[in-house]
Amino acid sequence: MDAPTTTSADNGTSGGNGEGGWFTPRRQPEPPVGGEQEPTGGSRLAALRPVGRPATDNGKAAQKRISPVAEADPADAANTEARADTTNASPTDAPGETTTPYQPDPQPLLPEQRSAPSHPASPDAVRVRRTMAEVAPIADKVTSYFYALLFVRHPDLRPLFPAAMDTQRDRLLKALLTAAEHIDNTEVLVAYLQNLGRGHRKYGTRPEHYPAVGECLIGSLSQHASAIWDEETEAAWVRTYTTISQIMIDAAAADELLAPAWWHAEVVSHDLRTPDVAVITVRPDQPYPFLAGQYTSLETPWWPRIWRHYSFASAPRSDGLLSFHVKAVPAGWVSNALVHHARPGDIIRLGPPSGSMTVDHTTDSGLLCLGGGTGIAPIKALVEDVAEHGERRPVEVFYGARTDHDLYDIDTMLRLQQIHPWLAVRPIVDQQAHVQLPDAIREYGPWNEFDAYLSGPPGMIRSGVHTLRDIGIPSERIRHDSVEELVAAVD
Repeated sequence: MDAPTTTSADNGTSGGNGEGGWFTPRRQPEPPVGGEQEPTGGSRLAALRPVGRPATDNGKAAQKRISPVAEADPADAANTEARADTTNASPTDAPGETTTPYQPDPQPLLPEQRSAPSHPASPDAVRVRRTMAEVAPIADKVTSYFYALLFVRHPDLRPLFPAAMDTQRDRLLKALLTAAEHIDNTEVLVAYLQNLGRGHRKYGTRPEHYPAVGECLIGSLSQHASAIWDEETEAAWVRTYTTISQIMIDAAAADELLAPAWWHAEVVSHDLRTPDVAVITVRPDQPYPFLAGQYTSLETPWWPRIWRHYSFASAPRSDGLLSFHVKAVPAGWVSNALVHHARPGDIIRLGPPSGSMTVDHTTDSGLLCLGGGTGIAPIKALVEDVAEHGERRPVEVFYGARTDHDLYDIDTMLRLQQIHPWLAVRPIVDQQAHVQLPDAIREYGPWNEFDAYLSGPPGMIRSGVHTLRDIGIPSERIRHDSVEELVAAVD
């Protein structure tokens, strides 16, 4: 359910009405439509009645309270969401990114080290997956029909979404279907949905919105999977969606007691490192707790309701300031606004922190860190985190770039290496595409005593995970927050 947001292409096809929306640069913004930060009160989900179908006893069953579940530790909740532009680390704009049917846009993501349950699938899971297989070849039609139902029958929900839906329209449906597919994997699913529910507070999502979405979801599926659709299948989807929704509602209600739905933050410095890379530092309007290695969602004054994900470029600071490395990508609305238009005094909006690429300080394992492009930002934060904890565990950083010019933060990393004898920084320049960053680590090592951290474009993470496994590092010691890779690991 991550529709009004994040990791799809920031290509000029989503959001913004040219009017400045709820937000005007250099002025404190007003809350967005539907975005009042009002308590949810742990509301229960109302019974679903699929579009065009009468209420049945199954609807009553859908109201049953799901079993209580433990809140996931924020440090263990992976986003994800996809990070990176084509040269970047994990959460960032993704230029020209195409969508694949039913890949999620999660936040967090399904952790790679957690495997699917080995016990036989439940009857509901079997029916859900059969439905998904049936509609997979016509995913675009399912998505279009879903939103047509949603906006025609519930026009009050339209303001929660970007003005143009071309590339972001499938985010909500993807997340729902991904969660449904993993309904039997409780350990993975609960953490995924809890963080998803917390993150959706920033869109103004309220408990009463969930039944409307569920009705339209089931209405679209029943329309396009009519060959296999029956009462049992419908009941399975009602139960599945009710479980999904209730976890998200409960997580949002609990989070409301602890944190705001969003933070306003003032830009206090804008350092243009290259013509298309800027280091931006902001001051939140209230304390912002996070862990080194995590990321957040960010909305600019210029494109209301368009959120992109960026990693924190430092460990938590005593002055409360937050820094991000942003690369402007072709047709990237948010990234270009931040790099070329943002100035000190502008106000942006931050969502809650997310991500599981954090340091385990209960062990003394070394850290093997691979950072490509602006993916060096969370790697730098991890180095600072180790230093602040006074540890002397070895940290090996491989900093990859296509040219020397792209090593925009190499001076900072080399200064850290001078200060900390346990830190080694190795720049890997791939101008002729002869040496890929992940392959470079084969020349060093051994790495059997190291935990691995990857931050960069999806292709780098994909090859990096393969290389790390190939040299003997087990999956549970490989950490990253790339959407594509984490989803593929459990599909």
